[in-house]
Amino acid sequence: MNSLANSQNLLALNKPKGYVVTRSDEKWRKTVYDLLPGWVFDQWWMPIGRLDLESKGLLLFTRNGKIGNYLTTPWGCVKIYEIWVRGHVTKEHISKALSWVESPHWLLKALSIHKIGKWWAKTKLRVQIDEWKNRHIRRLFGAMKDPKFGTPLKVVSLTRMSIWSVGLDIESGKWRFIWEEEENTLLKSFV
Repeated sequence: MNSLANSQNLLALNKPKGYVVTRSDEKWRKTVYDLLPGWVFDQWWMPIGRLDLESKGLLLFTRNGKIGNYLTTPWGCVKIYEIWVRGHVTKEHISKALSWVESPHWLLKALSIHKIGKWWAKTKLRVQIDEWKNRHIRRLFGAMKDPKFGTPLKVVSLTRMSIWSVGLDIESGKWRFIWEEEENTLLKSFV
């Protein structure tokens, strides 16, 4: 058995848009703890990584600092997102995003990108990354320009679909425990 694993070390939340990932907010906005039972706050369950106010999808919580550290190690944890980008995303954009894009903050890249839909001047993509940089995907695409209009591409919708082997399998605003078998699968890459 994995030395880090122990039943109920992790829980998953399907975060809706409009919730801040913090224990309290000075602007009195809704936090993810408003969606969880009070004991999650009282027992110091902490989010692993972040999703910004406008993003939604899978968010993990733990009380185990070792697990939190392992899952936020750079280049250690693969996450998959489905996004809608305003702008015409070309093969050149995808190729560039897979090799490194310079943003004002960092060099950014994706592990894989698949075009899964298009509607007018919007493109739906499935993007895989392995880093926890702040607003990584939004900044990655925002650093590239629409070839037709010359304006920056803009991520208008972002949903985290999975973190390694844990998929988004709960309704928006709901939570569940990550059970021992899932936890072992999730953590086996790190130990």
